[in-house]
Amino acid sequence: MYLNELKVSGAAAKMSLGQISETVFMFLMPLFFMRLGVKKMLIFGMAAWAIRYLLFGFGDAGSGMWMLYLGIILHGICYDFFFVTGQIYTDRIAGEKIRSSAQGMITLATYGLGMLIGFWFAGYIADNYKTADGHAWKNIWLIPAAVAVGVMLLFIIFFKDDKKPVKG
Repeated sequence: MYLNELKVSGAAAKMSLGQISETVFMFLMPLFFMRLGVKKMLIFGMAAWAIRYLLFGFGDAGSGMWMLYLGIILHGICYDFFFVTGQIYTDRIAGEKIRSSAQGMITLATYGLGMLIGFWFAGYIADNYKTADGHAWKNIWLIPAAVAVGVMLLFIIFFKDDKKPVKG
């Protein structure tokens, strides 16, 4: 909807760059795990979400098209460094006895309840910034950018990775 409102030609095709990026970063993840570790990968994932939203907020179909492309391509880092890394960490730390339950819980929290709440707020925010000729997209994108930065700061402060998996 966003790219179409901006009158970006071939919006759906351009969005497929995000899936290509996701595939590339999926193959690169083992290298990043070795160099960065879980906490830094999760932080980079959260930072990428914030940057992505800012790029969408300030990009346009003219001279700011590079921002839209970069925002789309950041999907790979956003998804892999946040969702996939979180699943790998959960698998590693849970232990044999509760591994399936832990994976089910993280899936429910991120893809279930998290997305339900996120999409509800997104709809509310989009409705709030509806204009006569579309939406005030900059205002819309700045809200999740701020939320992503806030969550990232809380994560940096409170997340401790002792690197010791639970024996199960």
